[in-house]
Amino acid sequence: MPLHPQIQALVDGLAANPDAKPFQEQTPKEARDGYRALVAMLGPPPDVASVADRQVPGPAGEIPVRVYRPAGEGPFGILVFYHGGGWVIGDLETHDRECRAICTGAGCIVVAVDYRLAPEHPFPAAVEDSFAALQWVAANASSLGGDPKRLAVGGDSAGGNLSAVMTLLARDTGGPALQFQLLVYPAVDARPVNEYGSRVSNAEGPFLPWAAVEYFLGHYLGTANRGAGGSSEPREDIRLSPLLARSHRGLPPALVVTAEFDPLRDEGEAYARALESAGVPVRLHRYDGMPHVFFQLSPIVEDGRKLLEEASEALREALQ
Repeated sequence: MPLHPQIQALVDGLAANPDAKPFQEQTPKEARDGYRALVAMLGPPPDVASVADRQVPGPAGEIPVRVYRPAGEGPFGILVFYHGGGWVIGDLETHDRECRAICTGAGCIVVAVDYRLAPEHPFPAAVEDSFAALQWVAANASSLGGDPKRLAVGGDSAGGNLSAVMTLLARDTGGPALQFQLLVYPAVDARPVNEYGSRVSNAEGPFLPWAAVEYFLGHYLGTANRGAGGSSEPREDIRLSPLLARSHRGLPPALVVTAEFDPLRDEGEAYARALESAGVPVRLHRYDGMPHVFFQLSPIVEDGRKLLEEASEALREALQ
């Protein structure tokens, strides 16, 4: 089907800006500032019972996190949320709306993790921070008003990548036990292979052309990290390409969401098939007519609202 009319109107409006530059032509600072500005244009986020910023210990210093708590009496299930943005842009503010919506919709605590960004902190810094924060949440769930036995991970794009990686690390290092994973158009295979048709058909797609994917990967990897994790090629490290894990058995149930006009579509769907083949309960939902980023467009795009509702319902069921 064609690009959804609501998305087409947004694309046309952004294209009319003579000062707009694609990600791959921006500095990381320019890209970060532009991302924050775009999110701010969508208006104020919804209310939630309580929000608190705090710092938790990490491998290279304190990691900022934001804790969202729903109304009612706990203990609640907990979602540890990792924001998208290609490991280069994004922060607690860019995904504040989605965390609030899920907190209220799923009736769970959401702990958003502000992991270190590249190029200042290349791979595997984001992985290390993400896992340290997950372990901290598991160890301190009760003090947050949560239940350590009802723990999930989730995120969009690079955050979906980190969420998938967290499930592998948790399985292979003795915990914490996870009940669910929410993977919204996740990046799961960083190899420069041609087996994914969506990388070709959506190479010039709106919001995330393939050139921008390579821009983000280039900053995230950095030349100093070649050979990280004992691999001769960092792109094949399962902490970057979780699809390449030897086994996906024993991972938590998943909701995998993809978008028709997203270059990451096919690898996300391949990951859903890998989970299913390994005996993991998985639901795959492709949103036709949608591009990358629509998860964050709920104020102006109906399918963005539907996705937040779907994610919230899935988490509510998994963490009840």
